[in-house]
Amino acid sequence: MPLSAASPDSDPVQTRLLMIDDDQKLCRLVSSYLAPLGFNVTAVHDGPSGLERVLAEEWDVVLLDVMLPGMDGFEVLKRIRSSSDIPVLMLTARGDEMDRIVGLEVGADDYLPKTFSTRELLARLRAVLRRGSRTAKEEAPPEELVFEELRIRPEARSAVLGDQVLDLTPVEFDLLLGLANSKGRVKSRESLLDEVRERNYDVFDRSIDVHISALRKKLGDDARNPRYIRTLRSVGYLFIDPSTH
Repeated sequence: MPLSAASPDSDPVQTRLLMIDDDQKLCRLVSSYLAPLGFNVTAVHDGPSGLERVLAEEWDVVLLDVMLPGMDGFEVLKRIRSSSDIPVLMLTARGDEMDRIVGLEVGADDYLPKTFSTRELLARLRAVLRRGSRTAKEEAPPEELVFEELRIRPEARSAVLGDQVLDLTPVEFDLLLGLANSKGRVKSRESLLDEVRERNYDVFDRSIDVHISALRKKLGDDARNPRYIRTLRSVGYLFIDPSTH
């Protein structure tokens, strides 16, 4: 059944995917595989042109290579995130851990080594699209969640600490909101990953820790003496309401 941006399980429209990669053969292969599954794939082969197309047109998801002529994928992603929360899957040539960590810190929603299988690519695309679709279908969230100086606004997808608007990536915001909605209850890494990205991770995948670390830094939170997010070793994370402590 074709995949749509509005609902991965129905087929009213095609999903618009922009692939920014200088490997033209790979772009053709991805396009050939995804086209019968309801994707309209456009390929761009350098960083500046890719950034221009992302910002100038409407897309449902972006596949972004790290190594690009003109501007690398990390810089492209930084500039995308300054104005858009469109789902972005990073592609890394070797699947290096450092590339993955940097990509997640900059704001990637997911990553794939270039040895990926077409089935894995499709599964991850469906996961990020399903997350966006689920968010759109949910009932209207409360206007604001308040925890002393921290105010989380689900509908606006923003968070304010004191008088400063926090510059959170889409994944960081979803993690913060998920933890805050479960205040006082421990959330395992697996449940957070499922909730945020709706796909199963290998038990050794520690990308959740990268996101939590970045989120803590933006909250001004100290892992050793936490005000908002407490780590429970080998168990998960717990959101603390400062007003109750």
